Amino acid sequence: MTGKPAINIKIPISKETARGLRVGQYVLLNGIVLTARDKVHKYLFSKRPDAGAMPFSLEGGVIYHCGPIIRQSPEGARVIAAGPTTSARMQMYEPFIIEHYNVRGIMGKGGMSGAVANAMKESGCVYFHAIGGAGALLAQRIKKVSGVWLLEEFGPAEAMWAFEVEDFPAVVTIDSQGNSMHRQIEDLSRQRLEEILISG
Repeated sequence: MTGKPAINIKIPISKETARGLRVGQYVLLNGIVLTARDKVHKYLFSKRPDAGAMPFSLEGGVIYHCGPIIRQSPEGARVIAAGPTTSARMQMYEPFIIEHYNVRGIMGKGGMSGAVANAMKESGCVYFHAIGGAGALLAQRIKKVSGVWLLEEFGPAEAMWAFEVEDFPAVVTIDSQGNSMHRQIEDLSRQRLEEILISG
């Protein structure tokens, strides 16, 4: 975070808005976020359903790498915890998902690299780094469960949930210009290690 005021982002995100975001910016997301982990990614990649087969639109959307804890009650589903999952697990599927479904934001933890970063640059998509270890606090920013898809097939942790979020905090760590905070940290760490080894 840069100390600058947070940028409020409304979902769906336009390509112009996504293109305008830069590494290090602190954002507050508002709108519908869709969760997707390994099984949903594989399904979207291999089955490639058309828009009519999906209850949610990914156009301009944000995919959240998250396996939430959901509690069912007479009033409906309530999110107990919604912390981020390590994004590298979805690495092999993400370029196709970004390009084929016109996704504008991927959110998780740990970042992504290589082909995913290239797809973000080409398509106008960014990576939002969510706060790890704060699943219960992040759940407080989820105001409503708007729906779920593939629940019977994959179970609650792997299903695609639609969460209506309000001021959901995240940091842009990969932008659509090819900049990656994760790569910068790796480079600095490697440089520092080399300096330590040389001086030792």
